[in-house]
Amino acid sequence: MRITDALVFDVKEGFVHRDLCVQDGLIAREGGDAVSAPGCYLIPGLTDLHFHGCVGEDFSDATPDGLQKMADYELSRGVTQICPAGMTLGEDQLTRICQNAAAHKAKNAGGAELVGVNLEGPFLCKAKKGAQNEAFLHDPDPAMLHRLQEAAQGMVKLVTLAAEQPGALEFIQGARQDGVTVSLGHTTADYDTACAAYKAGARQATHLFNAMPPFTHRAPGVVGAAFDYPEVKVELISDGVHIHPSVVRAVFRLFGKDRVILISDSLRATGMPDGRYPFGGQEIEVHGNRATMVGDPDTLAGSVSDLMACLKSAVSFGIPLADAVTAAAVNPAKVLGIYSRLGSLDVGKEANVAVLDERLDLKAVLFHGEVVSGEL
Repeated sequence: MRITDALVFDVKEGFVHRDLCVQDGLIAREGGDAVSAPGCYLIPGLTDLHFHGCVGEDFSDATPDGLQKMADYELSRGVTQICPAGMTLGEDQLTRICQNAAAHKAKNAGGAELVGVNLEGPFLCKAKKGAQNEAFLHDPDPAMLHRLQEAAQGMVKLVTLAAEQPGALEFIQGARQDGVTVSLGHTTADYDTACAAYKAGARQATHLFNAMPPFTHRAPGVVGAAFDYPEVKVELISDGVHIHPSVVRAVFRLFGKDRVILISDSLRATGMPDGRYPFGGQEIEVHGNRATMVGDPDTLAGSVSDLMACLKSAVSFGIPLADAVTAAAVNPAKVLGIYSRLGSLDVGKEANVAVLDERLDLKAVLFHGEVVSGEL
């Protein structure tokens, strides 16, 4: 296949006028039959490294059918790689979550490719637990993380940590030995504590600004510490609810497009009607694009926007499309260690492609070179 007349995302140059060739499931130098896509944008399939669920299913339920439905839905939305996040739960349930992920990976039953597991809990602090269930909060425990990594057969790629908790620095060292990236979040850590964690090897910030101290001129907190360590990347929920558009613009200016990771933080209510839904042993209420805890309308529980919708929102806030694609496709692939084969449209990489029309609505999805959603 050779897709013509479209603008193609290039990591270095932004969008360029050229043909995109696909052969044997890979991006190629030459292609077969030409397919015209005038006015369209061709971008790499996105990678969501922090979301909890969609279409009525939640990763933390640890059900094979549920995970499959999530993978199928995400693929239909141009999110071709997923690294779903678990909640703050007991070790038994977290083990089941990890085992379910490993079994799903081995089965390879289709849908978006499962490229990792994100453990958002339980190593968080009570004061900034947000929508997490405090009954299952746990001090940083390297041995527990190691057991969960074994249950996941090496699939755990990310873990969120409250850096002020006892044993946090030792936990970071243990996580690195297990091949897990530590992300600071759900934390009351001040600037110095966060800097110590980043110096020890933490490399990310979980949904920046949410569930952490504010960024102020005398107390810059986790945000300021993350900025001062160039190797640290920051997650950003650009659903228009969690972060004001002005702050989204500021984050891209402050950190630069290569350090921002767009995430959806989506819940099982994504792709579903308004109403009440279970959430980590609790209950949430959804009205429009806002999800809050039942009985606590001031506490956001996550988003009901998938990552492709978040990308489109970021652009509507003034972020250049090429920068938003970098944050939603390139950067998460690098963090998860899959960039050698995914995350860009370079020749030789897997042909996972999202085709957007002039309004940035999803027109088609190619997965391993085949059109699996929409049409060209």
